[in-house]
Parts: sequence; structure tokens; C-alpha cells
Amino acid sequence: MSVTTFASPAARPIMLAMTVLLASGCASNPPPVIDSAGCIATPDYVVNDPAESVNRSIFVVNRALDDYLLAPVARGYRQLPDFAQSGVHNFAANFGEPMVFINDLLQGNPKRSMVTATRFITNSTVGVVGLIDVSSRFGLERHRADFGQTFGVWNIADGPIVELPLFGTSNLRDATGRVLGFAIDPFGSNSDTLDTLGTVSTVSGTVDGRAQRLPMTDALQRQPDYYAALRDTVAERRAQFVAEGKLGAALEASVNCEAEMVDEQN
Repeated sequence: MSVTTFASPAARPIMLAMTVLLASGCASNPPPVIDSAGCIATPDYVVNDPAESVNRSIFVVNRALDDYLLAPVARGYRQLPDFAQSGVHNFAANFGEPMVFINDLLQGNPKRSMVTATRFITNSTVGVVGLIDVSSRFGLERHRADFGQTFGVWNIADGPIVELPLFGTSNLRDATGRVLGFAIDPFGSNSDTLDTLGTVSTVSGTVDGRAQRLPMTDALQRQPDYYAALRDTVAERRAQFVAEGKLGAALEASVNCEAEMVDEQN
């Protein structure tokens, strides 16, 4: 007797993503360390850009969209009062906490996952759907995690550089993680309210994230080759992000290092 099974809508992109990851291979890296300044020491990484000519062509389009659309909106957003920007940032970050929780578990870090779960419950209730970061006032600091970081913690190789239309510079491992991030919905898809909140979170998070990267990109645009400067900076930061995941370190260290990296570019 034959049995027919029906895959969920997310099954195909997930299977495609896993196939890409298996093809990219694994990497054996030494364990990350904290340097004397209290920052995560930049691990060894390789920028592999075999399709550079194609990537540069896509980059031209991405930069035009950024220069004439996203960056101007982000600059306008930065003119809002600080409390408004904080509310937008907190809301978008809180809505992403369930995905962070999933990746914390996949990385084998129960302590971090408990912090994430507690933050989400507290900020979603006492913090008015995440507009106020109540948890940080009690020492439960926010950290980031995504599937690209998780794959790196699993020692899956970076793979070649890919310039994604609309999304910018990445590597194959992180691009695959982004596909999974879009395919997996931790809230489910049975609520119009959650769908609306998800759309608001995506839009506001995109603008807020671009606004936070303005100092970095403004500095990198003064370099002779903006494409290469941005590509290499993103590669370095993602390597540090993976190292952070392997250590399960608090985010404060890497934030301080990122500020230093921006200053060095000025």
C-alpha cells in the first residue's frame, strides 16, 4: 500500500538550504579567545570571492537602491527623538527573540536560551510588546543569534562570497542561513495580528538596522574600493559573530570591538 506525504511550504527551501550547506563542506578552526582588551579576538578567516565580477555588478544595483532609498530613510529616522528610535529598535529586536531562542538551543547554549526566553516574556508583557527593554534593567542583556552563526558554530565552512540582490554582501553559509530564517516562522502563520506585527517588525528593523550601520558605511565609502572594504569588513564581523556564538560570550564585548572597528576606519 502506498503512502502519500505532504511537505510543509517551508520544507523545500529548508531542504535546498541543507543541500547547499552539505556542498559547502566543514571547517576546522581553533577555539576563539578573549583578548587583553576584553574583546573577542578576530579569528582567522578567508575572503573567497571567485564570482567577484558578478558580485560587483549586483553591488552596483544594491548601492544605488541604498544611496537613493534606504540610506536617506535611515538618515531621516535618526532625526527622530531618541525615545522613538529606542522604541522601534526594542520592538523589532523583541519580535526576533524567538528566532534567537531557536538558534541558542541549536548552538547547545541552554543558559543563553533561558535568558532569551525570559527577555521575550518579560518585554512582551511588562515592556508593552517589546517597546521598552525592561529586561536589560535587570541584567538580562540582549544578544543576537541567527542560522548563519549557528552553522558557523557547527564548523560549517563560510563558502564563497555572494552579493545578494537587496540584501547585500554575505557568504554562502550566511546566505543559506538567511533563507532558513525566512522559511521558518516561530510564531506560526494562523494569526492576522501576528502577520501584521511581523511586517511592521521587518520594515522597522530594516530601517533601524540601516541607521545603526550608517557610521560604518560612511567610513567605508571613503575607502578607494568601497565594495572590497565592505566585503572584508562584513567577513571580519561575521567571523567574530561566529566566535561569539562558540564562546557563548555576552554581547557587550563584541559591541565594544565593533565601535573600535568603526573608529579605525575614520
